[in-house]
Amino acid sequence: MSVINSILDKVELPNMVKVKQKFDRTIIEDIPAEVIKQLNRDEIRNKIKPGMKIAVAVGSRGIASISLIAKTVLDFIKQNGAEPFIVPAMGSHGGATGEGQKEFLNNYGINKKTMEVEIKSSMEVVPVGVNEDGITVYIDKNAFEADGIIILNRIKPHPAFRGNYECGLMKMLTIGLGKQQGAEVCHIQGFGKMARNVEMFARCIIENVNLIAGLAIIENAYDQTRELYGLTPNEIIEKEPELLNKARSLLPRIIPEKLDVLVVDKIGKNFGGDGMDANVTRVFLSPAVPNDPGAPSRIVALDLSDETHGNAMGMGIAASTTRRLFNKIDMEATYPNSLTASAPEASAIPSVFGSDELAIKAAVKFAYDANRSKLRIVRIPNTLHIEYIEVSEALIDELKEREDIEIISAKHSWQFDNSGNLF
Repeated sequence: MSVINSILDKVELPNMVKVKQKFDRTIIEDIPAEVIKQLNRDEIRNKIKPGMKIAVAVGSRGIASISLIAKTVLDFIKQNGAEPFIVPAMGSHGGATGEGQKEFLNNYGINKKTMEVEIKSSMEVVPVGVNEDGITVYIDKNAFEADGIIILNRIKPHPAFRGNYECGLMKMLTIGLGKQQGAEVCHIQGFGKMARNVEMFARCIIENVNLIAGLAIIENAYDQTRELYGLTPNEIIEKEPELLNKARSLLPRIIPEKLDVLVVDKIGKNFGGDGMDANVTRVFLSPAVPNDPGAPSRIVALDLSDETHGNAMGMGIAASTTRRLFNKIDMEATYPNSLTASAPEASAIPSVFGSDELAIKAAVKFAYDANRSKLRIVRIPNTLHIEYIEVSEALIDELKEREDIEIISAKHSWQFDNSGNLF
């Protein structure tokens, strides 16, 4: 037995119980009909002229029903006589390459065949103006050369800064359509100035391009489309802050707090910009956002999603991980994101262990001030899907009387195979 194994063999893991967390389930029943309703307003529809070439900007986040939403937008543009095409709007994601970003969209079912339009994916940008600080602002060349632009994005709190505009349409204009170069210019002053920069850069872009509209998406806590809003450029500026507040109120959360260990089965860019949504984990790497008092002591990340294509951005949040995850890391996909965001800590490599069992036990060993006889542990699939989670038996008494928690299993031990990995 190795020294590591002998140390961790002494760590005892508690029994776990499966529970169901209950959140607001409101959804849009007919998404295409709502998309058309939002875009069919005179203020938006009348800007779409026959023969116009319109760039539809789609990002890299794992947005619910994004292929259906995008296809409906594209068809609406065609029905009004214009010629749409898609541009990826994802900053430095996809390894900061045109092909990588096209592949990201393909993972979401967005490609030339399914969308029936061309996808123009390039990292080439052009300057569109100078913001009030005298900084040159860039935008995707294909989008800039179009006759008009429509952007699609989810409104959501950002994991690294706070402001009137966080993840949403203004940020997509600034970071997403700015590609690697534009994103880097905006990030270089750090997350402490990001809120101001996102607004300042986006306003400059709005003033200098033909932005037809933005389609704002709000999801419920179950990663489902709850609300859609077709917004004119001025409405994006005016209404996005209130939509952000609404989105913040709908965020899913891990109801048990002050955990010793949070076990995350998979991380990846499709779950959040940092692989894990910090608004869910309560652990923020950015100095611009203080950790929540209820944050877990340690996090263990067990695997990377297939959809992230080796981008392990955010793994630095974890205290421990597995060799399985480590072997999937593509530094060419991860480091461009970290370099662009000036966030080396996000791509730092946690302590690597040979199995799920060792990685989890290591996180327990790393946890400070933990009561080893009453360990507070929660296991989640990822930070987008936390309806069903597992909690350690020490948490049951405080959860069993809650209306927003349903206990759905008896106590059970961790189920590891002969290699120490979870079934």
